[in-house]
Amino acid sequence: MPAPEPTDITATSRLEAIRSSLTTTATPTTATAMSPTPSSPITCHVLNTLSGTPASSLPATLSLLTPPATTASPQPVVSFYATTDADGRVKEWSPSSATAGHQSVHELLEDYKQGEKVPFSIKFAVGQWYEDQGVESFWPEVEVKFYVKKGERHYHVPVLLGPWNFSSYRGS
Repeated sequence: MPAPEPTDITATSRLEAIRSSLTTTATPTTATAMSPTPSSPITCHVLNTLSGTPASSLPATLSLLTPPATTASPQPVVSFYATTDADGRVKEWSPSSATAGHQSVHELLEDYKQGEKVPFSIKFAVGQWYEDQGVESFWPEVEVKFYVKKGERHYHVPVLLGPWNFSSYRGS
């Protein structure tokens, strides 16, 4: 049998290294750290298109746009607050003082029927955020409105944000 070509040896050793890394069992701590499960049913991720980096430290407000149909009297606006992390993400929301006893978005959604469409809004305070970086922004804030259906999977709202443009879509 002829000796393998040098490139074949390199390719074979690379394949063995890949196989080895795929069959190595990760410790539970490592697996958890690598794939954290968000506990809020609504999360977001903001990327700054001006710099091509995550929009970290950006204030965001998640608001319920319409109270449940079971509510007879006018209710204060139910809002939750967060600031994007170093990766430009919000995984958890903190309730405002007027959030009528709801400590989480999960609890808020319990007031709705299975399959009911619930309108939400996320506002990002981009004007001051860009100004703090020495960039003039056309937007004082950017608001994304969307529906959540109770009982459906997680809702992720990615936003591509620049001082003169923004876009969003339903993520996964």
